[in-house]
Amino acid sequence: MGDWWQRDILDTGKLPLTLALLAFLTTFLLTRTVTRLIRAGHGPFRNVSSGGVHVHHVVPGVVLMVVGGFGGFAAGIGTPDASAVAYATALVFGTGAGLVLDEFALVLHLSDVYWSENGRKSVEAVVLTSALLGLLLLGFAPFGTDGLTEDERGDRTAVLGTVAFHVCCSLVALAKGKFRMAVLGVLVPLVSLVGAVRLARPGSPWARRLYRRRPRARAAARRRATRHDARWGVLRRRFDDAVAGAPDRD
Repeated sequence: MGDWWQRDILDTGKLPLTLALLAFLTTFLLTRTVTRLIRAGHGPFRNVSSGGVHVHHVVPGVVLMVVGGFGGFAAGIGTPDASAVAYATALVFGTGAGLVLDEFALVLHLSDVYWSENGRKSVEAVVLTSALLGLLLLGFAPFGTDGLTEDERGDRTAVLGTVAFHVCCSLVALAKGKFRMAVLGVLVPLVSLVGAVRLARPGSPWARRLYRRRPRARAAARRRATRHDARWGVLRRRFDDAVAGAPDRD
């Protein structure tokens, strides 16, 4: 464990990113715990209000992200060794990001949907962000460039061709309504490639445009989406409920 930490984290300069990820996850889990206690009426915690306005935790989250982000950039100005500052700003930024993404759905909908069905988008944003940061820590590089040899990296055509191909795969997967696969495919190109070659989700831009005159393809897409949602939808809902709490049932 010690050798791995030294070799893959300290020697590669990934400690600030590691600290940011740990702060991000810790803040999200603590925030969800507190909000669930407030919702249940347990403990000393209460919603914060100022002048009759409910102050959502996305507000201090934005402030912390600004402080951590700009502080991290400023740390390297005229300072030969700014490691301690870099670590501190990484923690501040990760904490702010945890608060902001916990209310991602509120920002997206411009409405307090925290305990509604739409509020589940916050959990998805946190999971995807955590997965991407974890992959970066494991050494994955965007759009398959980590799989190139030293000679291939020296060939500009090979690099541009690899990046262009995987960018196209991610864009096609996104157009087919497979947002998660498109995002994860940025660092794991095989994921976006699979999403690009499989049938589009019903209602996606790809399906609306290219399946319009292909009834068999539309029917197959609906069948596949129904099977997929029946298989994984229940598990995803259980995970969301366990992590973030069940939404209000109208």
